[in-house]
Amino acid sequence: MVLLSPSLSLPRLHFIRNHRGSIVQGQKNCRLNNKAIVCSCASSKPIQQNGFCRRDLVLFGLSSSLSLGFPTPGSIAGEDVKMASFVDEINAYTYLYPMELPSKKFLFKWVESRKPERYSSAAPLSPNARLRIVSERVDIIDNLIISVTIGPPNVQFLKSKDKSMWNAKDVADSVLSDKSALRVTSSQRMAESSVLDAHTSKVDGEPYWFYEYLVRKSPTNLGQEPNLYRHYVASTAEREGYLYSISASTLGKQWDEMGPFLEKSVASFHLLPPTDDYVPPYKDPWRFW
Repeated sequence: MVLLSPSLSLPRLHFIRNHRGSIVQGQKNCRLNNKAIVCSCASSKPIQQNGFCRRDLVLFGLSSSLSLGFPTPGSIAGEDVKMASFVDEINAYTYLYPMELPSKKFLFKWVESRKPERYSSAAPLSPNARLRIVSERVDIIDNLIISVTIGPPNVQFLKSKDKSMWNAKDVADSVLSDKSALRVTSSQRMAESSVLDAHTSKVDGEPYWFYEYLVRKSPTNLGQEPNLYRHYVASTAEREGYLYSISASTLGKQWDEMGPFLEKSVASFHLLPPTDDYVPPYKDPWRFW
């Protein structure tokens, strides 16, 4: 369920390069209301490469085409933004997402392309079906995507079972390596994406891994835009042996306008105490409805 929060003047979050501490501490003031949680809250070179999935290419191509006909808003990054709270009780997590810029009379145009569902029935992102999308919202007009995935750690990158020993770069590699829609080798996957930066932060005493990356390949092959790419920010947390990840992205050329809002969404992501509606990823793996 989603509830629109009052107009909030959110502080600018220095998400990656200037981040020094927990960035979601302001998310603690929450209350339960009819199964929805209402929350209020007051450059470096590429260091790693990974693959990405065919689904991203489809959304990438569609949004790239539409961007030719729909201009992006002006310089709106510093504006106050009205946020809505999204809660998935099936998988027990929450995040905020931007809804409106009142001073600019600008509305985001979100469509819930994938409603929350249990891990066993969620859409896989690769042939091995390890990483799956459990919810997603898309603003095609403004070239925005926010999605949440769940999947087990990839032991090729996260060899230790002690998550306190994991570093953010390895967590990013683990998540991104399972996003390829093709049956390719690990070396072939390490070709289309570049992780710009990654770090670890504690949220309520638990490690959260934050990372930022680019997907450089354009499926549209537009001659006038040969360097078109998507810019992503993401956060991952671990629970019961599974990685819960949120990613938010837009076209690279729109990052200055839309990036700060996506950073705030990713920064607000955190796991919730399970309720009776919670379904752990390992429960009934055979069930697909």
